[in-house]
Amino acid sequence: MSQSFKEIKRRARALSIKERADLAHELISSLDEVTDYSDDSEWENEIKKRVEEIKSGKANGRPAIDILAEIRTNYS
Repeated sequence: MSQSFKEIKRRARALSIKERADLAHELISSLDEVTDYSDDSEWENEIKKRVEEIKSGKANGRPAIDILAEIRTNYS
């Protein structure tokens, strides 16, 4: 971790809660601006592989409604 990063973290912690929330929002929003297309072909290959597994019967799917009900039961 660079010294400037450590200094930014130290100074950010000194901000009010509202200022930290605003800063966090700005930082997270800035990640949307970054687009890395270098992994697209890998993701495309993974998606094709998973679709083929489903079509061939190798992978079993479950209805989304069942998954959502399970999540609600376990995490509500």
